[in-house]
Amino acid sequence: MEDHSNRTRLAKLLRFFSSNSDTEQTSLAEYVERMKEKQEHIYFIAGSSRQEVERSPFVERLLKKGYEVLYLIEAVDEYCIQSLPEFEGKKFQNAAKEGLKLDASEKAKERREAQEKEFEPLLTWMKDDALKDKIEKAVITERLTTSPSALVASQFGWSGNMERIMKAQAYQKANDPNNQFYANQKKTLEINPRHPLIKELKRRVEESKDDQTTKDLAMVLFETATLRSGFAVPDTADFAGRVERMLRLSMNIGLDEKIEDEPEEEDAGDEEKEDEDTDDENDDSSAETNDEAEEEEEKATEHHTHDENEL
Repeated sequence: MEDHSNRTRLAKLLRFFSSNSDTEQTSLAEYVERMKEKQEHIYFIAGSSRQEVERSPFVERLLKKGYEVLYLIEAVDEYCIQSLPEFEGKKFQNAAKEGLKLDASEKAKERREAQEKEFEPLLTWMKDDALKDKIEKAVITERLTTSPSALVASQFGWSGNMERIMKAQAYQKANDPNNQFYANQKKTLEINPRHPLIKELKRRVEESKDDQTTKDLAMVLFETATLRSGFAVPDTADFAGRVERMLRLSMNIGLDEKIEDEPEEEDAGDEEKEDEDTDDENDDSSAETNDEAEEEEEKATEHHTHDENEL
């Protein structure tokens, strides 16, 4: 697709899997023919497998509203699409990046503004306190329906799929400034205001925003969103520790309850010494047995000699 003079002709040859069919691939021209009325973008999501992209939180609302989504499951697919600014006047929209707009009606706009006002304390607390320096901002989602949250890349940042591909490059330059720029772009945390976890977190923040358990919940929510969105968790040990604390609280186990000590075992050196002592005792016992046997043999020889002399 780097052949700019033939880019349009080459684009017509591209084939991708999509939500329209479980088995058949589609061309971009066929996708455009099936587009909904007033649909302005060609939607796509990239991942390592069809199962991964189908279950991605980024396509939940798109699929629910009946939009077709291209599934880019080959490593080269996302590179290819990024080099295409548009196709037949329709721009491409990565479902995992900022810029996804699905509800443009006045009613939807009013509802979103009301939600933003209602959840403003939670959004501000996440950005400035619980997740400070980890996210660019926290906003109300337009793309989620069943997931509580998702981590959305900026237009100039890498998606989770692209980040995975770039980190796997065998010959990438160490500390390449270009790669560092894309990799270090802060991401946006989108939350689903209809999800019970988000509602409960909002209630807890309103009651006590400095509570450590509430902060841990926000961090676990962020880290699970990171994984669900295809990114890697930077500190897996901290993540595991927070999950363990959540498990302890859910099972009414005290956070300070200690792990049961293991039973003490004899030192290997002592065991070796005992073995040596046992071997010595066995040797002494064997020696005594041998001495006794030799004495009996001598007595038997003497007795036999005495009998011969008498004869």
